[in-house]
Amino acid sequence: MHTFMTYVKQNKWKFFATLILAGVLVFAFKSISIETPNERHRKLLSTVGNLLENEHYNPRRIDDQFSLEVFDAYLKALDPEKNLFTQEDIATLSKYKSTIDNEIHGANIEFQPAVGKIYDLRYKEAKLIVDSVLKKPFNFNIDDSVFLEVDSIDYPVNNADRFDRWYKSLKYRTLEKYTSLLEERDTYLKKKPSEKATKDTSKTGSENKYVVKSDEELEIDARTAIAKFYHKKFEQFEKTFNEEKKFDMFLNAITGLMDPHTDYFAPIEKRSFTEQMSGVIYGIGAQLGADDNGVKIVSITPGGPAWKSGQLLMNDVIIKIAQGEQEPVDIAGYETTDAVKLIRGDLGTEVRLTVKKIDGTVKVVSLKREKIVLDEGYARSAVINKGGDKIGYIWLPDFYADFDRADGAKCSEDVAREVAKLKEEKVKSIIIDIRFNGGGSLYEVVQMVGLFINKGPVVQVRDKLGRVQVLNDETPGTLYDGPLVVMVNEFSASASEIFAGAIQDYKRGIVVGSTSTYGKGTVQRNIQFGKPLDSLGIQTEYGTVKLTFQKFYRINGSSTQRKGVASDIVFPDEYELLKYRERDNPSALAWDQIQSSRFQPWSGGSNLDLVKKAYFDQQQRSVDTNNLKFNNNLNTIYAQISKPSYLKMDKYLAYKKQQQALIKENDNILKLSEKDVMQVAPIKVDYNKFYNNPDKPKQERYQAWLKMVAKDKQIFESVKLLDFFNPSKLSVKN
Repeated sequence: MHTFMTYVKQNKWKFFATLILAGVLVFAFKSISIETPNERHRKLLSTVGNLLENEHYNPRRIDDQFSLEVFDAYLKALDPEKNLFTQEDIATLSKYKSTIDNEIHGANIEFQPAVGKIYDLRYKEAKLIVDSVLKKPFNFNIDDSVFLEVDSIDYPVNNADRFDRWYKSLKYRTLEKYTSLLEERDTYLKKKPSEKATKDTSKTGSENKYVVKSDEELEIDARTAIAKFYHKKFEQFEKTFNEEKKFDMFLNAITGLMDPHTDYFAPIEKRSFTEQMSGVIYGIGAQLGADDNGVKIVSITPGGPAWKSGQLLMNDVIIKIAQGEQEPVDIAGYETTDAVKLIRGDLGTEVRLTVKKIDGTVKVVSLKREKIVLDEGYARSAVINKGGDKIGYIWLPDFYADFDRADGAKCSEDVAREVAKLKEEKVKSIIIDIRFNGGGSLYEVVQMVGLFINKGPVVQVRDKLGRVQVLNDETPGTLYDGPLVVMVNEFSASASEIFAGAIQDYKRGIVVGSTSTYGKGTVQRNIQFGKPLDSLGIQTEYGTVKLTFQKFYRINGSSTQRKGVASDIVFPDEYELLKYRERDNPSALAWDQIQSSRFQPWSGGSNLDLVKKAYFDQQQRSVDTNNLKFNNNLNTIYAQISKPSYLKMDKYLAYKKQQQALIKENDNILKLSEKDVMQVAPIKVDYNKFYNNPDKPKQERYQAWLKMVAKDKQIFESVKLLDFFNPSKLSVKN
């Protein structure tokens, strides 16, 4: 029987060789001294540039052409909507177009500070523009339009043109809000008197009765709502977007031109990335959210520091955050994510929260950070009951791995446990759902493939010198050898593509979902700069570069880069036409292929070609018309993106009605009918987690997950597909 410990023992030296190589680079780049902020930035920039030119898998020359691209990329990053900088500003800054490469090679940094000064000025001006525009009512009877697709427009010619762009944009956002308020009023007025009863809208017992307002009053409400949105956005910017963040963005404009997955992480951002990969944080055990009152506590984890203190409650608003005895930071205007970064830190350290209680009192609460396991991001499973059969369903959101801790979570071990539990439930087949799974650990995906195949290569990895290493499952036997379906979509990337590609190449199972996966075929490692800031070395004083240093290839020799993994069976997909795949990024590395590995396809199950044919035949009878209609609707919806948007009420409403009709039609195609909603239940040994959980909000989320699975049409179709693994089904003519 295949076991994880056997595999780890046989393959650990291959894995640790990669870690050792990364460690050498940490040592080589760690001695960066600082004097002034400018000197620190200069040395950090030149170090990053040196790393990119010498260690990247496919380095570009940092020359005048590269400089020109950095110029454009940084301005785009700062001003993605092209409503801050003017063409006059671009002309003023154009003297730096061919000198940024010199700065990367060690010259004094002039471009980024020069941009920053103009940016700060333009942002202040934008705030004044928003205030002045939204003070006056809009006339929605003027036949006008606005371009919202920024790729089709240039920067404003001058300040007057910039004002006009802001005016039209604000008018469009107000029109959106205004028409929604009008629809809400019309819906209310059409209700029967008995349906207009006042409803209790809060736990405090206050009531909210709908107030019917005139068109003029609703237009004022719409402008007020848009103004409130922008005021919060400006406040958050002023609080958090400091000079260091502007410089971090500059570094990422540079790294992103090498390829989309080479990134710079400032120390605190690197900690967030590591937390996401490991599923472990050091915090207070409270979930935060935000509303008009600010950042507040949404739920408290039983057993965590916040719970044990007895001083914090749901809906407490956090006003300030301090690191121990340090000066507290006023977080008014902060986004939730920025507040969370301040609350998290090292194990055992103190964080002080100044909170405003529901009764209006203000209190300072001191807490010691503890280890918090974010287990809701780990693999989980359920049983789908279909007739007398049981189908196992495993959801895996990431290929996570915590190699910093001996007892750290590893997705392959978790999936193995879920498979074992499903086998105890006597399931006849298994669905593995890696939709929206952006990847993770290369080592973990190799182990996970090994659960389902009988020994052999899993993935090939090539370095910049052309050396190819084959990573194998070297242990005979499988943990599960029954029918298998793997669900993917266009957001399934990296390790997800290795898994899906290996399952497909071995003919071990059938891959279903969008036309193809994301298309990320590159491998990254972290290069850390400076001395460690914590006991685990997760944060270092000058941050980390996540560097592309290898490409991976399927065992059939094909790269997944740009092309991804094509699904064996394609389902209608609302995200299909979004320009988010690897191939849509200009800096993405090219597709190529190498020699195929030697491997033996799976021979222990059904003939997958016959299974697919039987399903396709059934599809032609039942859903071909719907699929065609869905795709036509989707093309029509996305064709509008590059066209101007109406600012005249009647034209906007006609357009909105047309789009809503198409969207509704597609939603109905994707929606599972009530009679087809599946029976989904937790595994018996997990029952208490779903129904007797001491953390009630978590229990509610787990139960909501079961309901979501039960109504998922793609899962429903995957269950139907598994029917055809039954030999008796294949014998029926379709």
